[in-house]
Amino acid sequence: MQTVKNAGSRILWSWLWPSTSRVVARASGATVHTGAQQSQEAAATQAVEETPVPAPGPAPSRSSFSIYPPVPGQESSLRWAGKKFEEIPIAHIKASYNNTQIQVVSATNKPLALTSCGTEGFRNAKKGTGIAAQTAGIACAAKATAKGVTHIRVVVKGLGPGRQSAIKGLTMGGLEVISITDNTPIPHNGCRPRKARRL
Repeated sequence: MQTVKNAGSRILWSWLWPSTSRVVARASGATVHTGAQQSQEAAATQAVEETPVPAPGPAPSRSSFSIYPPVPGQESSLRWAGKKFEEIPIAHIKASYNNTQIQVVSATNKPLALTSCGTEGFRNAKKGTGIAAQTAGIACAAKATAKGVTHIRVVVKGLGPGRQSAIKGLTMGGLEVISITDNTPIPHNGCRPRKARRL
C-alpha cells in the first residue's frame, strides 16, 4: 500500500515540477503561437488599409449622452414627447397583499387618473391577484391617455402580488414607461411586528 502512495506522489510531483525537456517543448510552442499571431496581425492591418476611411463627422461625446434617467438636479438632453424627465407624469402604484391602487399624477402633483382593483369590480380575495392589478393598470392607462399622457414614470410601493402586473397593465394600455422606482418602506428594526399566523 505504501508503494502505491509513493508512486502516486511521484506522478503528482512530476506534473507539478516538470523536467527541462517539457520546458523546452513549451517554449517552442510559444514561438509557433507568436508566429501565427504575427501573421494574423499582418492580415488585419492589410484589411484595414483596404477599407475606405469614412469622412470625419461630429462624434457623439460620451459625457453628454446617457440612456439612464438623470440624477436629480442634473441637466439632461433626453426628451420624451418634448418634455424633460422632471416634467413627465408619475404613476404611483401601491401594491398591498389585499389590493393594488394606481394613481397617475402630473409633474406638479395634480391627479389625472385613479383606479384600484376594487373599483374595477374585483371583490374580496380576488382583489389581491395579478389579474386584478393588470386590469386596473389598463383602466388607469385609458383614463390617463384620454387626458393626453403618453409617457410616465412609475413609483412602486409595497410587496403585494400586483407589483409587476400593474406595470404590465400600464404598458398594455398604451403608456410608455421610462423609469421604474421602488419606494417600498423598509423598517430599520422599527415597530414590533405582529405575531405569526397559525395555519
